[in-house]
Amino acid sequence: MSRTAAGQSRNTHVPENQIASRLIHHGKVIDVFADTVRFPNGTTAEMDIIRHPGASAIVPFLSDPRGPDPQLLLIRQYRYAAGGYLWEVPAGRLDAGEDPHACAVRELREETGCTAERVEHLYTMFTTPGFTDETIHVFSATGLVRGETAHEHDEFMEVVPMSLRDALERIRTGEIRDAKTALAILYAAGFTTGA
Repeated sequence: MSRTAAGQSRNTHVPENQIASRLIHHGKVIDVFADTVRFPNGTTAEMDIIRHPGASAIVPFLSDPRGPDPQLLLIRQYRYAAGGYLWEVPAGRLDAGEDPHACAVRELREETGCTAERVEHLYTMFTTPGFTDETIHVFSATGLVRGETAHEHDEFMEVVPMSLRDALERIRTGEIRDAKTALAILYAAGFTTGA
């Protein structure tokens, strides 16, 4: 799922109904293709498709997720495309050949400075399947041990402890607008916590 040479897609999966594929743009993070596809009813069309290597995201719990109001670590990160700062769970793109679990552990350490005693897979989602093959693998982390962050040169973020109750309220009011973050927190709240 990674770029190996100029002009090659990061994603090696070829959809079953793909008739042809032409590279339109080769970028640092994504590739854009014009794919000719056959639909279930037999008709064909050309679609612009973004190929992405995938990512992992992680919901870090500072306290027992089954406790009365678990504490999380969230990130307030500057995002140019969103025009400002967003509340997010730690997340990042998969490196070539990288296991999603290893990516989640790496991103937790780089973005929050934490390591975890336990990291569990929660859910894998398509982000926007109408035009991209990107998937995000969502994990939870417990038994956190604080350390030093290792932010990249283009990452501007602060790590903020927040109660699950507060995070859920920020999702309800629209203050948490990042989709992967909202889904990750809601999934954790519905299926892994005592909430």
